[in-house]
Amino acid sequence: MESPESRTDGSSCVEPTQEPLLFGLPDDIALFCLARVPREYHTVLKRVSRRWRDLVCSEEWYAYRRRHNLDETWIYALCRDKHEQVCCYILDPNSSRKCWKQINGLPPRCLKREGMCFEVLGKKLYLMGGCRLSEDATDETYCYDASMNTWTEGSSLSTARCYFAFEVLDEKIYAIGGLGLSSSVPYSWDVYDPWTNNWKSYLDPNIVPGIEDSIVLDGKIYIRCGRSSITSNVYVVVHEPSSGTWQHADADMASGWQGPAVVVDETLYVLDESFGTRLMMWKKDVREWVPVGRLSPLRTRPPCKLVAIGKNIFVIGRGCSTVVVDVSNAGNMGGFMVSSSMPKLTSNDEVISCKCLSI
Repeated sequence: MESPESRTDGSSCVEPTQEPLLFGLPDDIALFCLARVPREYHTVLKRVSRRWRDLVCSEEWYAYRRRHNLDETWIYALCRDKHEQVCCYILDPNSSRKCWKQINGLPPRCLKREGMCFEVLGKKLYLMGGCRLSEDATDETYCYDASMNTWTEGSSLSTARCYFAFEVLDEKIYAIGGLGLSSSVPYSWDVYDPWTNNWKSYLDPNIVPGIEDSIVLDGKIYIRCGRSSITSNVYVVVHEPSSGTWQHADADMASGWQGPAVVVDETLYVLDESFGTRLMMWKKDVREWVPVGRLSPLRTRPPCKLVAIGKNIFVIGRGCSTVVVDVSNAGNMGGFMVSSSMPKLTSNDEVISCKCLSI
């Protein structure tokens, strides 16, 4: 009988042994060591060997770092430059240099579009929808893998839309309202499931046009739709996941949502830019808005966007000017909040949207 280790043609049936990640160590121990390398050096790790590159770009690496609280959060800012062209910048807030760097390679088809969605799910950024003066709303989606630093075309939206709200809830992306090719678009929303790589479309008359901002709070999506033409008040609707419907939010909560918002530890913060820049906090236990403090006009460059990492709120304005406020220790000095700032870009780029991504 022929031995399983040999054939009459001289070829071997034995699979070649895979080289270990680290010589002399089992791969699980090697992963334990390599996963503790700071994120800013992951590009260097990918240059060592093909196995290291595949590991750093893998879901296994991403899941391991998250499971062991090793993941680090960077900020991504979608901007528009003086040539009315879209660009994207990245900030590592833990780096000693703390400077914004541009991401190259954005899909050429979306560089001149307006009203696009910019959202994070897992270790990927999604750039969706949008329109131009010479182009109707589109359903195109592009995906940026942050670990691989590559853009690819993603699954198209169910509905072509622009100037819409976008949030992640229960590990799914919601694309809500906005404008599109039919009169029903402002009253519809699409939901993307990454496990099936498909979108599903829904309809609800309580969603209204004129979307200005959105947040996720207490497991629900809130959308600020601007001022009602009837009451001149800010109009806010909330999505109830249990029923899959949209309802009007309480007027007292809606009344203080006058600017960009962010949620920190299930507490809603809003930057009021009507007279300078003032940070407000929604105290849901007593149903009141209370001022946290003012930010120095020498540091902020409205209009701004907000993101949060831990207890720190990052206020990002024109030219990616960045002010950091620790809301767990929000002291005041001379009437203004104590904060730190980071160098801005030499340009005056307008910030369209900001998101955090952790690996």
